[in-house]
Amino acid sequence: MHGQPQIEFPGEPQPDRGPFSFALLVAAAGVVIVLAGFYLWPGRQSPSRGSAQEVHPPFGPEERAYASKILIENPGLSRAENFLHQEVTILAGELVNTGERTLREVEVTVEFYDDINQIALRESRLAVNSGSPPLSPGARRSFDVSFEHIPTSWNMRQPAVRVTGLLFAASKQ
Repeated sequence: MHGQPQIEFPGEPQPDRGPFSFALLVAAAGVVIVLAGFYLWPGRQSPSRGSAQEVHPPFGPEERAYASKILIENPGLSRAENFLHQEVTILAGELVNTGERTLREVEVTVEFYDDINQIALRESRLAVNSGSPPLSPGARRSFDVSFEHIPTSWNMRQPAVRVTGLLFAASKQ
C-alpha cells in the first residue's frame, strides 16, 4: 500500500535514483523552456489588447476641436501577402493639417462594417508618430496601416477613418 518512511542519517550515502530521475528532470526543464519561448516570442499578439504598453495620444476638448482641421484624403485599400504568406489588407491615405499648430502624433481609428452596418472591426493606429518628423501647419503626409485579420463578415466597402488622438508639438517661445 504505502511505502515505509525512510530516515536519513547525515553522512550516510544516498541511494542512486537512476537515469529515470535525471530524464524526468531534463524533460520538465525542456517543457518550461518551450512554454517560456512561446510566451516571450517577439511579435506575438498579446491576449489583452488594452495593456499598459499601448499608449494613445490625448483627445481632450482642445484636441477634439482641432481634429476637424485634420483632413484624411485619398483613402484606398489594397491587399498584399506578408512574409508568412498571409493576406494583409492595407489602408493608405494622406493626412492634411489645415490648422495652425504642429502635430507630433496623430492617431486614426479605422472601422470596418458588416452587411447590417454594424462594426465588424475597430482599431486605432498612429498615422504620425513621435519617431517621424512633426506634421506642420499646411503639411501633407502619406500614411498606411495594415490589418492581418479582418472578420469575414466585413462588407468589403471602404472603412470609416477618423482622427481620435492628437499630440501637439511644444510651441516655440
